[in-house]
This record gives sequence, C-alpha cells and structure tokens, in this order.
Amino acid sequence: MVWTPSICKTKIKPAEFICVYRSRTTDSLDEGALRFLSSGYVDYHLLLYDILGSEAHLIMLHEIGFLSSTSLKDLLAGLETIRKNPKILDIDKFEDIHECIETYLVTNLGYDVGGILQTARSRNDQVTLDLRMMVRDTINLISRMLVQLIDELLSRSEDNFNSIMPMYTHLQQAQLGTFAHFLLSYAEILSRDLDRLNDSYDRINLSPLGACAIGGTSINIDRYRTSSLLGFKGILNNSIDATTSRDDLIEYMSSLGIIMLNLSRIAEDFILWSTTEFGFVEIPDKYSSTSSLMPQKKNPDTLELIRAKASTVVGFLFGAMSLVKGLPSGYSRDLQELKPVLINSSRVVKESLNVLIPIVRGLKVNHAHMMDAARSSYAISVDIAEQLVSQKHISFRSAHRLVGSIVRTAVEKGNIPLSKLAESDIQNAFGQDASGVEPRDVLKVIQRLSPEKSIESRLSSGSPSVLQQRKLFDILLEKKKAYEKLISEREKSVNSAFNHLSHAAERYTQAGKT
Repeated sequence: MVWTPSICKTKIKPAEFICVYRSRTTDSLDEGALRFLSSGYVDYHLLLYDILGSEAHLIMLHEIGFLSSTSLKDLLAGLETIRKNPKILDIDKFEDIHECIETYLVTNLGYDVGGILQTARSRNDQVTLDLRMMVRDTINLISRMLVQLIDELLSRSEDNFNSIMPMYTHLQQAQLGTFAHFLLSYAEILSRDLDRLNDSYDRINLSPLGACAIGGTSINIDRYRTSSLLGFKGILNNSIDATTSRDDLIEYMSSLGIIMLNLSRIAEDFILWSTTEFGFVEIPDKYSSTSSLMPQKKNPDTLELIRAKASTVVGFLFGAMSLVKGLPSGYSRDLQELKPVLINSSRVVKESLNVLIPIVRGLKVNHAHMMDAARSSYAISVDIAEQLVSQKHISFRSAHRLVGSIVRTAVEKGNIPLSKLAESDIQNAFGQDASGVEPRDVLKVIQRLSPEKSIESRLSSGSPSVLQQRKLFDILLEKKKAYEKLISEREKSVNSAFNHLSHAAERYTQAGKT
C-alpha cells in the first residue's frame, strides 16, 4: 500500500490552539523556533502510517483491558476522520505529524479521551514505526519497477543475440560481443539490486512500537499484537535499539545508492552509443531534448539527469551516515533530518526508473552500424591469437606478440582491416621471429575469422555466444519470475494486515463492541 495525501492546509476547527506536549515549559514555542523544529514539510508522507499505527495501538490497549470501548470508538472515529479528509489538519502549525494528530483529537475529544492516544508509546517509537512502514511499501514499489526494467531488458535481448558490436575497456575497442550481452549484463546487476532490497526488507519489517521513548513501559502492552495488526513479521527486541538505531534505514539508502550507480552506468552507455561517432542506438524522441540554438540537436537529457541524480542519492546516503555517526544511544532530534533524505532518495530512484523503463522499451538499435564497427575493428585480435595457440601449439605470449605486430602493420597501412593484409605484410610484421608459424597459416586464420565466427568460437560460461546468452537469459527470467511472486506475497501480507486493521477499526467505530 503506497498512499500520499495532499499537503494539509485547512486549519483545525476550534479557534483556540492547544499545544499538548508543553507540560514542562510555561512559554509558548517561539514562532521562528517552531518553523526551525517542524518536520511538517515532509511528514505528510507519514500521515497514513501514523494513523494506522495509532489505530493498531488503540485496539491493542482495548484488547488488554486498558481502554474502554466508548473511548476506543471515539478515538478511532477521530482518526478515521483524519484519514478520510487529511486536509482537516494544518501540519505546519506543529513540530511534527504526531503532535498534529494528537492535538486534533484532544481539541475535539478533550484531554480525558484524546489524551489517551499516547499512552504507553512515544514519538520516538512512533517515528521509526512510520518510517519502517513507509520504506516497507517503497521497497515493494521499487522492486516492482526493477522487475519491470529487467523484463524490458530481457525482451530486448531476445532480439539482439546476433547484434554483433565491439566491446570496450578503457573506452577502447577490446573484444567483439553482442548488444544482447550488454543488456543481459544490466539485467544481472539489477537482479542483485533486488537481492539487496529483499535482504533489507526482512530487517526493516520489524516493529518498534511499544519501545516508547527508550525504556519501554510499565503498562503490560502486547507488542506482538500491534506488530501483527500492522503486518510486521516480529518486533525489535531491545527498546534502546528500537528507538535509536537507523542502520536498517541507512542500509536501505545504501541499496538505493547502488541502484542509482547501476542506472548511471546504463545511462552512460546509451549516451555514448547514441552519439554520431558511435551511432549504435537512438534514444526515443519522447525522452530526448533539443537545443535552443542548434536545430539539428537531439540530446539524451533524461539519461544525463539519471547520471547526475546518482550523485544526488549517494550524497543523501553520506549525509545520513554523517548524521548518525556521532549520536549517543537514545533518540536525538538530529534524527529528524534523516526523514527528508530518506524520502527524497526513494523519490529520485522511482523517478529515474520511471523514465529508463520506457527508454529501454523504445530504444532503436542500429544493427548495421554495429556490424560495420565490428568488421572494421581490431577487437578480433584476441580470437586470432587464441586460434594460433590452439591450431599451431605456440604459447599465448608468442601469439600475442605476433598478432600485435600484425595490427601495428595494419595501422601503419592506413588502419586497414586485418583481412586486407597480404601475406608479405604479415611476413614483414613477423620480422626475424615467427615462432615457427608460416605467414600463410596466419593469413588463413585471419580470413576465416569473421565477426560471426568470433562470437561462435566463445566457449566459456558467461561469454557472448548465443548458447551462453541463452543460458543467462533463462536464469534471469526464472529469477525475475521468482521475485514477481515474492513481491506479490509481501504486498498481500501487508495489505491483508491493513485490511484486517481497517475492518476492526470500522467495527469498533460503528458498534463499539467490547
């Protein structure tokens, strides 16, 4: 369940403003200090989760005999009013969403009823509860988007098993490969992103509710009941850990940072290959920009921004890590600053995936240009050397030296293809030491090795031969299907718990049953 309400602007109905938390102090909070302290500008992302957590907590208090059915009915009705009409609140007038909601209930129900809401819990366990529920939903959403991107990559790879092109190291042509091989490499790294998110989900899917400020409560609450009502698989066992630690959330942000690094690499490849100099692919018009001056320009701006936003998310991650590195055990207000970087990291990843998926789907592949580059490339040199090793039984280093000399001769003759060399050219390239190999034998190897033969000759697992690509395709397809099933099961579990909670809240609100 992912739910983002509108930003709340409507004022609370009663004219008199009540600040329910200022029991120790006598003066009202300075207006400037309130603006400085308030996290209302991001807390609307947490509103639904805070309501759900409050409803589960109240139902549990009623079930252990602490809260009367009448008070439960009134409190749940108030929370449901907010949930159905979030604009009834004015979050900007409060330090955070928790104070805003409680103030609304106290204002409308009085201290005797509205003031019960915070019994046996604190903002400290509330905020980490809300964040965990939000991140839990966001992991499922981002995982679904990753699965969709992997699906597009697999689909495009099927059409490109034979799209031969040069592969690069140091941005220099290295060996021949296929476009499908690149696409499958992207699917591979994204599948590891799914693995990381899945591991993170299991650690985040634990409830801190009931840990209170730091040391629990003397009221005999049932933390396992609220955990179940909210769809968690269990609780965080230690109350200090539950309210202090943010390592699980930072681990999640780390996974987002790695996702963006991977998306940046994909984007950079497409940017390079879409240039006139490469001409291997063309970005869909819908995801390209133009120049205000140069009418011929078609710029891959969406991909450039994915590349740039990777640094933004990594910056958020290091900001979060710097935030917690010097904090003592126990909640500190510093942790409030984790909320915007956490929320914005998720937003950037979702937006980046949202544009990259259709770019992959609509990418135009210039097969002929790729093949022309492969045919004129010296990237076939490794294959020639390996054929000499296999057929003429010379050492690889000897073959390496011979082929290097041959390539140098071809370059000196105007960068002509190796297949255009004459036997005399190869003889001259050999010099005095040919390691017992005849120039005509080398020329035969060169002329037999077309780009197609080069790809077919690859035997090692994970290479770009069609057989190996097929194997990897099948592995990735099965993994994708497994994750589709897992994500659906996780979503079903959470939604089932939320539906059960909603029905329970509705039942208590309407009938007030004990």
